[in-house]
Amino acid sequence: MTHTPTARPALAPRVEGALPGPRSAEFLEHQRQWESSARAYPRHLPIAIAGGEGSYLWDVDGNVFIDFLAGAGVLSLGHNHPELVHAASGQLNVLTHGLDFPTPAKREFVDAQLSMLPSSLRSRMRMHFCGPGGANAVDAAIKLCKTATGRGDLVSFQGGFHGSSHAAMALTGLVAQKRPIANGVPGVHFFPYSYCARCPVGLSPDTCETNCVGLLERSLRDPNGGIPLPAAVILEMVQGEGGIIPADRDFVRRVRALTAELDIPLIVDEVQTGCGRTGTWFAFEHYDIEPDVIIASKALSGMGLPVAVIFYDERLDGWAPGAHTGTFRGNQAAFAAGVAAVHVVRRDDVLGNVRQRGLQLAQRLGSLHGHLWVREVRGLGLMWGIELADPRDGRPAGGYARAVQAYALRQGLIVELGGRDDSVIRLMPPLTVTAEEIELACVILLDAIERCGPPLQ
Repeated sequence: MTHTPTARPALAPRVEGALPGPRSAEFLEHQRQWESSARAYPRHLPIAIAGGEGSYLWDVDGNVFIDFLAGAGVLSLGHNHPELVHAASGQLNVLTHGLDFPTPAKREFVDAQLSMLPSSLRSRMRMHFCGPGGANAVDAAIKLCKTATGRGDLVSFQGGFHGSSHAAMALTGLVAQKRPIANGVPGVHFFPYSYCARCPVGLSPDTCETNCVGLLERSLRDPNGGIPLPAAVILEMVQGEGGIIPADRDFVRRVRALTAELDIPLIVDEVQTGCGRTGTWFAFEHYDIEPDVIIASKALSGMGLPVAVIFYDERLDGWAPGAHTGTFRGNQAAFAAGVAAVHVVRRDDVLGNVRQRGLQLAQRLGSLHGHLWVREVRGLGLMWGIELADPRDGRPAGGYARAVQAYALRQGLIVELGGRDDSVIRLMPPLTVTAEEIELACVILLDAIERCGPPLQ
């Protein structure tokens, strides 16, 4: 059965009737019948998307939503930014696929991306184009570091998420994802992350001396610590799927100092945080460090066309030709859009908007501090999380968060969940979101948190 596209509605949150609407229900049933049971988002956001513009999208029933998921952070400049669409469309008439051959579009993309790095890194960083997703870039990064060092072990952090491929999954903290998969990638060691709301070593931030990183320091320096010198340490500056947890500044700087001291390459996973999400082009800039490898993917094209890269220090470039290949490394339309995205970010001071709207969110969500069921409100730039927990025992309140998400959707706001038991409400709007859109979303969200709160027995 063929469906004609739903016409562009007025852009304001509006939901009529129950969700899913009748046409969305038909699409969802077709998906249930023919697609993999691994599908995820439509299970808790039961809509079929017809179109989008800016910070809004609408479903096939004509319901309109403020989109604070933004393609899981992919749509950094919102849905269908006209200049990015124009750049990508123009490239389609020239060349669409180029493997790893040099092309004019690719050269412009490389130059644009290198220009966004801190000046101290630009001259010594090289780029490798990976398969189109972030997980493939994670795989590439660990292969690079293993090749360069000749070592095989890896250090990752509890609560981290680095993808669902076989190797990336091994670096991810979520046990449920790994449990069904036998014979996972060996040699991965997990250490505590600076998650002060739920301190992994049971201390208080008021008296702690960042003991979580102290455990890593002592373990890697101890000749009887049981862990061989690793090929790399991989770290998120803000744990995204883990619940929007910005790393403590002292934690990050000590990890960097330790890895430099022991000549261990430090990989920063900027798949979610990169391309301006936190108010700087890369989140590591907030911490005044220089990593050895940077992983970037989601927002590189600004509009959802897939591309993934790693930047790495030239001293690590020991790969032989073809050491990490992939057919879809030459998405020319994504390159053209990515160049346009960098231009828009600079011209329109998009990073300034991220910082201003982040301050607005911090102020509007400030009313939740002291709320009985809110354990913590935290974020950086336009990447925010509201952690819900039972005030009696501190257990994650995943059921409450799911109720808030469902209620907000019925009022015209899309938010995602994350963290332990999906108890963290995650906000990741387009970086071009306006003050008015932030206000509309906060009104809906704060009302949902108030209405859905469970009573204490």
